[in-house]
Amino acid sequence: MKTLVTSILSFAFAASLGSAVLAQEATPANGAAPAHHAESETPHYPLKEPKEEEWTFAGPFGHYDKGQLQRGLKVYTEVCSACHSMNLVPFRMLDELGYSEAQVKAFAANYEVQDGPNAAGEMFTRKAVPSDHFPAPFPNAEAAAASNNGAAPPDFSLIAKAREVERGFPQFVFDIFTQYQEGGPDYIHALLTGYEEPPAGFQVAQGSHYNPYFHAAAVLAMPKPLSDGQVTYDDGAPATVDQYSRDVSAFLMWAAEPHLEERKRTGFMVMIFLAIFTVLIYLTKRSVYANKDH
Repeated sequence: MKTLVTSILSFAFAASLGSAVLAQEATPANGAAPAHHAESETPHYPLKEPKEEEWTFAGPFGHYDKGQLQRGLKVYTEVCSACHSMNLVPFRMLDELGYSEAQVKAFAANYEVQDGPNAAGEMFTRKAVPSDHFPAPFPNAEAAAASNNGAAPPDFSLIAKAREVERGFPQFVFDIFTQYQEGGPDYIHALLTGYEEPPAGFQVAQGSHYNPYFHAAAVLAMPKPLSDGQVTYDDGAPATVDQYSRDVSAFLMWAAEPHLEERKRTGFMVMIFLAIFTVLIYLTKRSVYANKDH
């Protein structure tokens, strides 16, 4: 048995060492396609791995920073909503960000939604109410693609849970114990801050933009969406691309998992219950079998 365990640990160490070497080869410093790939082969994307950022909602006791979420909402409404929808998020959920009922109603009234049919059988537009969802900027996917260089911008409702870079062995094993679940926000932040000039000799097609953090290719149709000073914060937070990216990434994480804090509190209570239950079972076993011969 001891020999088997030793063999397994040796294999795991060798595999992790090999993975680290391959990762270094696959991700050159300048973000270019890996040198060992032939022209006929597809390089591994993303060319650069997102860095793990510090988030208030990380870990078993994580929580959302409402001030950050409000700033992220501002970035979304003033920048991202021009192209990206959030069809699954109703306005009424904004009260969880610290807004009053009157503020949520006023915010929703800034949008118009289609309703109907009316008594005449016709569709009509009206001001949105808290029970409505964030309206899409385009009537359909075809119109969205036609307005964005042939690529329809994805819906942002669940983007923070749907987009993340797979972490290979042995990192995904460690993630089980560290409870790492912030791959989506890390990826969004890296993508928004990762636009750069392509390396020498790298050809970028017209209408495309080089970003080594993009998960599907080295270029994408979306131009750099953020720039310093683009959005003015009411709380005096830095008006920088890095701050915008952090705030909107946190907001999109909340949009995808608004009950994260409640889930973590429930999970913690369940773990406490299981620990107490285990102790009681052990004491019961000791009491039942105390006077029995073994």
